[in-house]
Amino acid sequence: MTKQPYVGYVVKRYPRFSETFIVNEILAHERVGMKIDIFALGNVEETHFQDIIAQVRAPVTRIVDKQRNMERYWALFDRAWRELPGFADCLAAQRHPNVHEFAQAILLALAIRERGIEHLHAHFGTRATTVARIAARLSGIGYSFTAHAKDIYYPYQESTELENKLRDAVQAITVSDYNLAHLRQRYGKNADRTIRLYNGLDLQKFSFTLNNNRQPEILAVGRLVEKKGFCHLISALRLLHDRRLSLRCRIIGDGPLHAVLLAQIRNLGLEQVVTLSGFLPQREIITAMRNALMVVAPCIVSEEGDRDGLPTVLLEAMALGTPVIATRVAGIPELVIEGKTGCCVAPGDSAALTEAITRLADSEEFRIRLAYEARALIEQEFDIDCNTRQLREIFAAAAARLSSVRGENA
Repeated sequence: MTKQPYVGYVVKRYPRFSETFIVNEILAHERVGMKIDIFALGNVEETHFQDIIAQVRAPVTRIVDKQRNMERYWALFDRAWRELPGFADCLAAQRHPNVHEFAQAILLALAIRERGIEHLHAHFGTRATTVARIAARLSGIGYSFTAHAKDIYYPYQESTELENKLRDAVQAITVSDYNLAHLRQRYGKNADRTIRLYNGLDLQKFSFTLNNNRQPEILAVGRLVEKKGFCHLISALRLLHDRRLSLRCRIIGDGPLHAVLLAQIRNLGLEQVVTLSGFLPQREIITAMRNALMVVAPCIVSEEGDRDGLPTVLLEAMALGTPVIATRVAGIPELVIEGKTGCCVAPGDSAALTEAITRLADSEEFRIRLAYEARALIEQEFDIDCNTRQLREIFAAAAARLSSVRGENA
């Protein structure tokens, strides 16, 4: 059996309600005995958390995010000088413009040396990977990272140096073929070591069932932000109401657009049709999915370019046997294949959403066929235990190379 390396996971904030894909990944690693430490770079800002976070055994180290005391800052440099071999060379070469991120990288590198961590993996190619990249260099280990969507497409005012991160990483991973094609087209040879590895689910937890007593309810789940496209679903529900199709809709989640969506519901006279439920624990969302007639993810690309890469809510619904409707945004069509594993319409097209909802609602045979095909795809491509095995092979290979180099230099 291959020895499991000791890996540090670097994330901007932990935990986050909407980033269950990171938690699923860590839990899968822990099921096979991999030792993990989690490093969080920012304060927790959310008020609700998923209950699966309690299952994570990895300790969380919160690295102070601001340097407000010059005396302590120089003391940190003194310690780095003593304990991090080659610190001076790295300092001269790095010239990182953000003192707070550089200090976090020093603190992370010192923790790596103290604990014997053999590899770093970051999620999102922005701050987490910035700090992991510097810390890896300071401590003499390798790093990898997973790029998702906002970190790839959002037009940040300052460069995130994504091309350098793709080039330097032991391995860069992204979550869809769509993302991979974009990165290779934009960054050329710098993205040669980038691979596609889908997020996954624990399929034991999301068991398939055909519920013949589903409620006439459309379910949508996600933060109430522009890229989720919930305003287009509400517009579609007005069209369905005009057709006297008696379907209710529940939108589970919360966010900055709550008041805007509530006003839209009232203006369209849909108070008896659409409910904004706020956040719910995952077990209640699973129950809601099992009972709903369909799950709709009407994702769009926001005005700033932000978008969903591959929404976990679609994986969950498809694993459970609930038919889905989604939109042709980023990697979603790789998951929701039109007419085979779900319905996939143009983003922002309420009329197309209306037709897809009507089609699913009218045909039980169609819903059942989609459900079986969707589950088969999930088992084939989105099993978290299979997908994280590939990640562990990457980590192990990096740790083995590190051990070999250190042996040669001993």
